[in-house]
Amino acid sequence: MLKRTIFLTIFFGFLFLQVFAQNPSSKLYHDLLTLKETKRILFVAAHPDDENTRLISYLANAEHAQVAYLSLTRGDGGQNLIGKELGIELGLIRTHELLKARETDGGRQFFSRALDFGFSKNPDETLNNWDREKLLSDVVWIVRNFQPDIIINRFNTIPGTTHGHHTTSAILSSEAFEISGDENFFQEQLKLTNTWNAKRLFWNAYNWGGQYEAEEGKTYHIFPVGDYNPLLGTTYSQIAANSRTMHKSQGFGSTSQIGAGNDFIELIKGEGFNESPFEGIPNRWLQIENGDEIEKSIVKAIEEFDFINPEKNLQNLLNIKGKLADVTSEESWFLEKKVMMDDLILSSLGVKAEFIIKKEIGYPGEELDAELIFNNPSNAAISLKELRNVFLQIPLNKKAFENKPVNQVMKLQVPKDFPISQPFWLENPIENSLFGIKKPKQIGPPINGSSIGVNLFLDIEGQELLLNLPLIYKYNDQVDGEIKQPFTLVPEVNVNIDKKNVFLVKGANPELTIEVSFKNKVMEGELVMDGLDKSQYEVLAVENDDKRKKKIYTVKIKDSDVEKLVVLASFKTKDGRIFYQDTKRIIYKHIPNLTYFINASFDLIKMDIVMSGQKIGYINGAGDDVPEVLKNLGYEVAFLENGDLSKRKFDEFKTIIIGIRAFNTNQNLADNVDQLMAYIEDGGNVIVQYNTSSPLLTRELGPFPFSISRDRVTVEGSAVTADFKHPVLSYPNQITSKDFDGWVQERGLYFTSDWDSNYTTPFVMQDPGENPSSGSLLFARYGKGTYTYSGISWFRQLPAGVPGAIKIFVNLIEQSNGK
Repeated sequence: MLKRTIFLTIFFGFLFLQVFAQNPSSKLYHDLLTLKETKRILFVAAHPDDENTRLISYLANAEHAQVAYLSLTRGDGGQNLIGKELGIELGLIRTHELLKARETDGGRQFFSRALDFGFSKNPDETLNNWDREKLLSDVVWIVRNFQPDIIINRFNTIPGTTHGHHTTSAILSSEAFEISGDENFFQEQLKLTNTWNAKRLFWNAYNWGGQYEAEEGKTYHIFPVGDYNPLLGTTYSQIAANSRTMHKSQGFGSTSQIGAGNDFIELIKGEGFNESPFEGIPNRWLQIENGDEIEKSIVKAIEEFDFINPEKNLQNLLNIKGKLADVTSEESWFLEKKVMMDDLILSSLGVKAEFIIKKEIGYPGEELDAELIFNNPSNAAISLKELRNVFLQIPLNKKAFENKPVNQVMKLQVPKDFPISQPFWLENPIENSLFGIKKPKQIGPPINGSSIGVNLFLDIEGQELLLNLPLIYKYNDQVDGEIKQPFTLVPEVNVNIDKKNVFLVKGANPELTIEVSFKNKVMEGELVMDGLDKSQYEVLAVENDDKRKKKIYTVKIKDSDVEKLVVLASFKTKDGRIFYQDTKRIIYKHIPNLTYFINASFDLIKMDIVMSGQKIGYINGAGDDVPEVLKNLGYEVAFLENGDLSKRKFDEFKTIIIGIRAFNTNQNLADNVDQLMAYIEDGGNVIVQYNTSSPLLTRELGPFPFSISRDRVTVEGSAVTADFKHPVLSYPNQITSKDFDGWVQERGLYFTSDWDSNYTTPFVMQDPGENPSSGSLLFARYGKGTYTYSGISWFRQLPAGVPGAIKIFVNLIEQSNGK
């Protein structure tokens, strides 16, 4: 048996969750054409939204190829237009947006272990963060398992022309093309898979801002990506636009091009060709036993396809399935075709199958009530033989036909040691900007399989079909109608802390609330604070809320031995079990509800800092966690909604802070800049955080003109030169060079340019080997007040508890009390 079976088990459990849609017969015919086709294409880039959805849509639906997109990262380091989730939370959102995109355009989705650590200017900088050898092994592993005939890079390998992650993706892909067929490279992989040589490597050629023009001597091919597909009833451009629009967190809603359109691929490595990039690629059907007969049977089913009565296609489909069953090949492409065959048969009969539960959340050790619903509207009888999973085996011996649903209720006893629904790439700590994935089989898959699923064994005219059904929570919403969400397993005991940062500074409240909640019943146990000596904290009160199954602890932090410390809170039960995880949920309508778990920890920060605890007005933009940090420091923060953006309202506060990207997203703010300027002129203090250069809702961002560039400093430890006598660096807290240590991800982004001489610029920042920039922070006095605009990444530094960044931001606030 070839080792490729492992890859199929890993990848295609995610791709063929068989809850059948209402497929029109033209879509079934389209899928039959895809069954016949065996060519495979791997598209490679760096981030969610880097992929060319026009090309993927065309290759998957016009060429009927298996097309997979390998995104090195999950987009964790980007910005978020629809909410305040950043980091791994944003990566979760963008992962599922990518899956929705692939569901739309017909492609498939893979990932490497790479963490998106933010903007990078060149591949050298990128590979200083990523372990080159490990990332290369990831790409080689995916090539060896997916077995693409051709590989297409979204970007070229020329440094400095685009994001360093982009260029790195092309460099690694090019290297993988050369070595994936060589058994001397990554030999440990060959215990689980085989070598593979792709035939050609291409660059998805482009010319930013204009039509691609091929250089003389280059070999290239044109795909007519604007064409119309009559089976799907739309153009590939429209499919691509719908797919692109799934990237909602990045604001990539797209409108389709109307009319003809072309996309180009340029040959980089591999054999030349005359007419088609697929020249010389073997038909895989002809490489297996009786494959020619199987292909003839598929052609027969295509030629005789009945669009009006799809059920009449059953005999031809069963004929194909029978011939597939006689072949012993374990090649992954062939095993995929067998799964696709079962899908086609059931779809042609109009089968609908669900494995449902009336709750969304459960826990290991719980007994669950579930139900199988299976309906076959056709006259062709289907025998339901057995239900089976790791802790369940139920004989059914029922028949389904003539639109009479079969129901089977059951109880599921989930073992106490059954794993919770943690995304697999978050199970271990991140190591050097790579997710701590240890199992090779987890390199590539986009998400976990279902928390609980069941295998349904079926029989149609003596042929066995296997249907894998995930357990789903299904309910009716008054507005949106039928809603389905994945069933999720969470810890039996949850530990939640009400603060991410606790400050030991004058004026801050050193108390926090720790809520321990129980899924079954309240347990006896003790709260443990790992990282602190018992003399350094005090449990002030414990409230037992039996009705809500909670224990609520009020804890006061007394002291710390260091400036910054991570403290882990855990609950130890009398029987010795320790629970230390907090359940986090992300809910947006365009993707499934997402659940993940973090350690119940907080940053304890001890600082000698002067601050007033004044009242601050905060105007939200795209969303960030800065207000929560300011509250924990001891400031009184009030959010100003759209109806409150007037000078009269501003005058209630000593400082107004504008959230990230507010001038990109908040039209009411843009319409009331004059009110903000009048507030400053009358003695107010305004701090504006970064905005992107486009689109801006107004160019009037401050009391004096300036522009926003795309300049940024991406190396968090890069050199900073500062005027330490400047007001924002000397009052009320003296800033020193030490305050620029320990920053995270980056210094800042979208710095200013072309600023008016009324602004002063206390910082000079630069990435290694680049020209210095003074545009990270502008400060001006205007009338009686003060104004700051800054591209520094306060939205990352403050929630991360970076002491120096917090101290500088406090100084910006305290300019309202300045000299």
